[in-house]
Amino acid sequence: MTTLAGKTILMSGGSRGIGLAIALRAARDGANIALIAKTDTPHPKLEGTVHSAAEQIEAAGGRALPIVGDVRDDDTVTEAVLKTQGEFGGIDIVINNASVIDLSGSLELAAKKYDLMQDVNVRGTFMLSRTAVPILKDAENPHILSLSPPLNITPRWLGAHTGYTLAKYGMTMATLGMAAEFAKDGIAANSLWPETTIATAAVQYALGGDRMMKVSRTPEVYADAAYEVLLKPAREYSGQTLIVEQVLRDAGVTDFSGYAATPGTPDSELFPDIFL
Repeated sequence: MTTLAGKTILMSGGSRGIGLAIALRAARDGANIALIAKTDTPHPKLEGTVHSAAEQIEAAGGRALPIVGDVRDDDTVTEAVLKTQGEFGGIDIVINNASVIDLSGSLELAAKKYDLMQDVNVRGTFMLSRTAVPILKDAENPHILSLSPPLNITPRWLGAHTGYTLAKYGMTMATLGMAAEFAKDGIAANSLWPETTIATAAVQYALGGDRMMKVSRTPEVYADAAYEVLLKPAREYSGQTLIVEQVLRDAGVTDFSGYAATPGTPDSELFPDIFL
């Protein structure tokens, strides 16, 4: 494929940040995008709601279906899949974007936060993907894409923040498992992760504030890489833990300076992301 025009994407989250950037990139082609997100009303600290995201998608040239709901709720997930199919006639792509981050050590991590990360990151990825699979089977070039890291089992990452590591690796394992399970149906399933931190609310509030934002790349680098992945032939491009910048390099990108959150920041000064 050379365009996502007319393709239908079902995404968890997407009110802001990386998910919204991916949605807007697809919308510029004329894609249909359904978003499942909890942000029905503005958050005091976080920019955007599922409704403002839908307005931006429409303004960019796509069609939007905002669905207020929680990916942890099975009825919401089922309803979202059916609504998306009913509105747009099918589903071509599922993007597992919704994720919770808490980098606390094992002794400091609250049990409720551990459960939340497991429920949103791992269970949400599994349930949304599998609920959409029967419809994806009918798509011309079906993709599942999870925003999760490669399985790097060195002690550096396993021990740094065990609860969060389990949750993010669980997303990847669910994705790789479905890649193998549904290969015969032609459904691609891949994960995608960046070399550097991305200037999002998660980086702002969970990793290091304004200082970290200045040495990160913009969400558009993730969006452009996701776009390249989603255009690939599903039967030939699956079961991979992909890296954002390498996907773009393979697509011919040699200059990443335009993706720096602070213009003029050399690549050598950007902050490397975790798990790599």
